[in-house]
Amino acid sequence: MKKRLLALALAACGLPAAAWAQADAEALRQAKALFFDRQYAEARAAWQGVLDAGGAKQAPAAPYWIARCSESLGESARALAEYGRFLAARPADRALAEEAKTSRIALAVKLAKAGQPAHAAIAREALTDPNRTVRYFAALQLASLGPEKGKPAVPVLQEILAKEKDDDLVERAKLALLRVDRSALPAAAPAPRSRGREAAWVRVRIYQKGESKPNVAINLPVALADLVFKALPDDAIEDLRKEGYDARSFWQALRKTGPAEILTIEGKDGERIQVWLE
Repeated sequence: MKKRLLALALAACGLPAAAWAQADAEALRQAKALFFDRQYAEARAAWQGVLDAGGAKQAPAAPYWIARCSESLGESARALAEYGRFLAARPADRALAEEAKTSRIALAVKLAKAGQPAHAAIAREALTDPNRTVRYFAALQLASLGPEKGKPAVPVLQEILAKEKDDDLVERAKLALLRVDRSALPAAAPAPRSRGREAAWVRVRIYQKGESKPNVAINLPVALADLVFKALPDDAIEDLRKEGYDARSFWQALRKTGPAEILTIEGKDGERIQVWLE
């Protein structure tokens, strides 16, 4: 309706169709700018305006961006539903569909951890997704719920070990299996260290939202552990602080977790920090 009214107004002013296209492009530009300026509430309203004016056919990506805004605002349940509606429309953009699926999985697991276990079904269903990235992401996320709820992820985690060559992805799958079912590790995989055995390495991985490969990877001998935390980006240190960890004393807290146990911190923008001893 809004788009029809705007078109009539432009026509009444004697403006050509090109003027309408320019106005439409300007609305998209403003919506994108608001999002990337992290003005998420204003961006959501702007994207909703784009959707209302053009409809899903004219603005197929708008529902995705509306969900991204809700997620960035911390409205997990709302974002989960909005991603679901976007995917129900069978979007043609495969990249956006993949991102929406992984975001929906992450939100579902987050809500499950927050006391809404029924949402874990979304991650379980994604274990059979034809998209390999989505399937792997679902397995790794589901495993974070622990042995009982993470058990369905075991076959996909084993698939990663058998088929993938990416060292970081394989490493994450091994750690997930250690958490969910150690007996499911292949015989050739290194045996997990016992708590009584001294760890030799500190591993740090920082993942951007929805990514399976880390954008920051740090491996240092335990003897140089303090350097790990001095090398962390400022925003990672801030995320640690908000979770109650002082980067200066973080090493003492980490040592209490024991080898092969992963300490995970979720950042405010969906990034994930994982630290473990090995």
